[in-house]
This record gives sequence, C-alpha cells and structure tokens, in this order.
Amino acid sequence: MDVDTPLTPERTEAPHHADEATTLLAFLDLHRRTLLRKVDGLDAAGLRRPLPPSTMTLAGLLKHLAMVEDNWFSTVWLDAPVEPWASAPWDQDRDWEWTSALDETPEQLRAQWDASVARSRRTVAAALAAGGLDQVSARRHHGTGAPVSLRWVLVHMVEEYARHNGHADLLREAVDGATGE
Repeated sequence: MDVDTPLTPERTEAPHHADEATTLLAFLDLHRRTLLRKVDGLDAAGLRRPLPPSTMTLAGLLKHLAMVEDNWFSTVWLDAPVEPWASAPWDQDRDWEWTSALDETPEQLRAQWDASVARSRRTVAAALAAGGLDQVSARRHHGTGAPVSLRWVLVHMVEEYARHNGHADLLREAVDGATGE
C-alpha cells in the first residue's frame, strides 16, 4: 500500500452545538476515523509489528475493535451474536481476536472492521428511531447484571476507541515514524 495515499476520509470535528445523540455519534465517528488513519497505507508487516514488550499490534487493534463493535451493538444490544465471534475458540485463546489478526491480510481486517461498523450504524439508527438514548439493551452487562442504555453503550464506545487510539499512535510511530491524527 502507498503510505502517502490515505484510504480514510479526513476526520471532522464533532459539532459544538448539537443534540446529545448527534454529539455522541460524531465523537464516535471521529475516533473510528482516527483508528483508520493509523492503519492507512500499512502492509501486513506494518500491521503485525508490535512495540515490545507489548504484543499489541495495529492488526490486533483493528480486529479487536471490530469485535467490540459487534459485541456491544449486536450481542449486547440486540442479543444477536454474529460471526466470527460467536464461534471463535475463546476457551482455547481468550485473546483470539488479537492473535488471529496476525494471520489476516490488511484487506480482510479492514473489510471485517467495515462490516462491523456498518452493522453498528444500522443498529444505532434503528434504536434512535425506535426510542432514543434511554432504551436499554436486550442483554445484561456482564459485570453489573443490569441492562445498559444506548447512551451508556455510545459513551463506552467513544472511551474504547479513545483508549485504543492512544495505543495506535505509539504503534504507528514505531512502524514508520508517522505521527499526528
């Protein structure tokens, strides 16, 4: 891949004056695009390169965040688990999404992430149309045993991406020196 040609559209700032749902979705989209800009232009070797002593890679981050999208918006929100997560060998490798990512091509990883995000967007749009941010999930949160609101899921997703984008910054700089948004 040509590092000089970004595949991801520019990030756009979240609106400074908007309703709550628009603001949350804009920040989530900003962080999604930030992650994609960190993986843009990298070949398989670049995506698989860790920053020791960690074994974390950009490939693993991309697949992990695809799994996180599907976990919260399909499995927890809709109680509709999707593949490959539903049949992954979690009992043999609890970090399966991270380790299996090393065997996939950049195109496969991006397609999987794109599909997960597309499902998430459809789910959120339907949920907002059906009742807004106060609705609760079909499944209960594994830690509290209580369902979570759509608002909570969206805030959690912003947090998840923001945390991992910090990792992506360091990993990308270690691969080729690229810094910035």
